[in-house]
Amino acid sequence: MPRARTAEAEIEAPAMEKAEAPKTYVWDLKRRPTINDVARLAEVSKKTVSRVINQSPLVNDETRQKIMKVIDDIGYEPDPQARGLASQRSFLLGIIYDNPNSQYVVNVQAGILDACRKSGFELVVHPCLRTSPTYMKEMRQFVERQKLDGVILLPPLSEDEALAAMLTEIGCRFIRVACVPLDVAAHLVVYEDYKGAAEVADHLVELGHRRIGFIAGTPQYKSAQERRRGFADGLARHGLALDPDLCVQGAYTFETGQECAEKLLTMENPPTAIFACNDEMAVGVLRVAYRMGIAIPQQLTLVGFDDSPLAPRACPSLSTVRSPTRDVGRMAAEKLIQRIAQPDAKLRETIVQPHLVVRESSGPVPG
Repeated sequence: MPRARTAEAEIEAPAMEKAEAPKTYVWDLKRRPTINDVARLAEVSKKTVSRVINQSPLVNDETRQKIMKVIDDIGYEPDPQARGLASQRSFLLGIIYDNPNSQYVVNVQAGILDACRKSGFELVVHPCLRTSPTYMKEMRQFVERQKLDGVILLPPLSEDEALAAMLTEIGCRFIRVACVPLDVAAHLVVYEDYKGAAEVADHLVELGHRRIGFIAGTPQYKSAQERRRGFADGLARHGLALDPDLCVQGAYTFETGQECAEKLLTMENPPTAIFACNDEMAVGVLRVAYRMGIAIPQQLTLVGFDDSPLAPRACPSLSTVRSPTRDVGRMAAEKLIQRIAQPDAKLRETIVQPHLVVRESSGPVPG
């Protein structure tokens, strides 16, 4: 007689099925895979594959993951022209900037490209000069000629209300990267520079510093305003105030960092610590201190902002506020792509929290 199955066997069988390794799809590299091949291997319709490629919300997660695995395994790449014609999109994102900090722009751009690679979008980069009399006309022409599906605006351009209004008028979706809320949540990725700068104040005071130099960023930028405000409020929590004699105006560049450092470090009574509002200027301070024979951190503590690739490579390595710019770029692009795919979706506020990274340039007050 056949052996009866026990209740235990009935329970165990499905568990064994779940434990099986996911199927891997192998493809002959001599032929380029098509959307029909993806549909056949995933055992779904061509329309369902198209929905997944175009990030439609009308596909359940299990089916979406199965289709994406087939696409990854066989190396399928959608034809951009056919995809554009079918969906009436260009699958082009733009990034517009007018920022003297080239490293910041490169880091954000890398994050945007991370998101583009996963979604089939391409990136078009457009530097501009905001002070140009034809600036707004050029921006409109750039977006319309490239037929962009969306644009990411970096500071300080993200702070331009006229530019945001123009993009709204021509129907181009956008994301504004900023350090303060400028718009509705769906349009924003916000990084809180204020909190990062306040953390620098706590750090320097805890090390015993009271005579602290401050190198400000470009005053028209909200990031510079927020970093100054956060640092001043952080000092105030400890009963201290920004000394106007120790505050010098920079412009987020290595050269202005050097100029400001020379002013501060040639004083009769120089500061024992300096907070430079970005790493480019902080490295300028390092250069001047080296030329003057000032040891860091033994004679001077130095802190920057951004945690750019320069910071850990400097000698000594630079204490700085980590503002994950690559992550900011990726999140901005992902949010923009979601807005394009689901125009009516209610997107939540995206906030990036900076934090202080303490390295070799931090030390207690001399003596």
